[in-house]
Amino acid sequence: MGAVPEIEAELEHRVEDLGYELVELQWGGSGRRPTLILRVDHLESTPGQGITVDDCAKVSRALEAWLDEREDLSDRYVLEVSSPGVERPLVRDRDFERFRGKVVAVSGKKALRNGVTRLEGELVGLGKSDTGSGAVVLSLPDGEEVSIPRSDIRKVQLVFTWK
Repeated sequence: MGAVPEIEAELEHRVEDLGYELVELQWGGSGRRPTLILRVDHLESTPGQGITVDDCAKVSRALEAWLDEREDLSDRYVLEVSSPGVERPLVRDRDFERFRGKVVAVSGKKALRNGVTRLEGELVGLGKSDTGSGAVVLSLPDGEEVSIPRSDIRKVQLVFTWK
């Protein structure tokens, strides 16, 4: 399906026009029955303001009308719209700005530090690694600040803390 980048860009635009942010988009299924999994949030959401089932239904209904018209997408597609959850993934640069100061978990494609593939700490933001590439900067619980090259990262997500 060669139109995937075009579809993704248009989905992001349409979700934002509805007043939401496209946090994550995943493709699954097959060419005959593709699955689009969207995780949406409120634009610049405030603490405690979560995505409801009604929000998901609103986004789904609005996108289905457009997706149904696409000739380059099988009419047997499956659309799943959900909340990113309390342990929301951080994907775009703006996510790292928005959630600066929050506790995050960074999962690596390989060991990130001292043989460990998962680190938790306070998000300082984005920076440069020792090699000059883009990096996620964390302040670890012991106070040490580390820069983890984005190329070494599998996933970054918020850490929910029970109170």
